[in-house]
Amino acid sequence: MSLPEAPRINPSILSADFVNMQADLARIATADFAHVDVMDNHFVPNLTFGPQMVERIQATSPIPLDVHLMIDDPDRWAPGYAELGAASVTFHLEAAADPTALARRLRDIGARAGIAIKPGTAGESLYDILDEFDQILVMTVEPGFGGQGFMPETMSKLRALVAEARRRGSNPWFQVDGGISDATIAQAAEAGADTFVAGSAVYGANSIEAAIAGLRDRARAASLES
Repeated sequence: MSLPEAPRINPSILSADFVNMQADLARIATADFAHVDVMDNHFVPNLTFGPQMVERIQATSPIPLDVHLMIDDPDRWAPGYAELGAASVTFHLEAAADPTALARRLRDIGARAGIAIKPGTAGESLYDILDEFDQILVMTVEPGFGGQGFMPETMSKLRALVAEARRRGSNPWFQVDGGISDATIAQAAEAGADTFVAGSAVYGANSIEAAIAGLRDRARAASLES
């Protein structure tokens, strides 16, 4: 699979119509990945998709899946999502017993390995393991619900992580998730993000294709100016 170039726009299907999921997946065919939020009602206070649903999404999506696991015990469950064919599987540092071993397992299966941190988790907690990951997800809202407001105070953490990765000669993708819209995407791009999860900003638009293109253009312009 050839990897899409930055900036990457990954619409969150948490904002899609679950009853018409196949149609709503087809509507984001010009995006880079479909972002799939898996929640277990334990790690976060919400319940969404499980392996069976993700398998059906994988079978019908016109673009690769970017699976974000907001679940307890990802060491046990994350490899199964890679085995379903997800292009990228991201788990939370706060939930993993052995993040390095899990990242290597995901890569062995054939998925890109991602790690996520909540707004309150220090970026320094990732510094020594940055080389193990293909993607670093800095949450810009508290995980668990869509429609929250972007937290600008997370941008200093993102900048520091990007700088540390570059210092170490590491080149993971830097993803942001939460409150990403026309009004906030430039701020995240300027801070070093190159991969953007957007839910209502895409699915709530009159033209989904235009919304994806507009977000991509704004992110590209901001990254060039930074």
